Amino acid sequence: MLNYFWPIMLVVGANIIYNLCAKSIPSDSQPFASLIITYLTAGALSILLFFTTSENKNLVSEMHKTNWTAFLFGVSIVLLELGYIYVYRVGWKMGTGSLIANILLACILLAIGVFFYKETITAQQMFGILLCIIGIILINK
Repeated sequence: MLNYFWPIMLVVGANIIYNLCAKSIPSDSQPFASLIITYLTAGALSILLFFTTSENKNLVSEMHKTNWTAFLFGVSIVLLELGYIYVYRVGWKMGTGSLIANILLACILLAIGVFFYKETITAQQMFGILLCIIGIILINK
């Protein structure tokens, strides 16, 4: 059971830290200066974790196994972080901004799963989407 839930707990814990940090970046600082420090830290941690967890210690050969998605993933992460910095800078409250973004994300990913990955959607999920939309309307009143 722990093997099933620990990744979710990691995502939730990291997202808490992520949003606290995004909201706490000084408003008079240039966002990309912060992101440079963020990615230098992330790069150093990734290298450390690669060498401590990988059986094949040849970083170059492992990097050759990646494809275009690694580059697009990097672009999406920078845009995601920049978006969150500005969500808080323009005045969204922590709970509201993050909540609305994540609700919209979940609904859109559900649709993408159905249309592009042939996942099925249940009546219960459709009801959940309806409740999410109602929640977004109510939260913004």
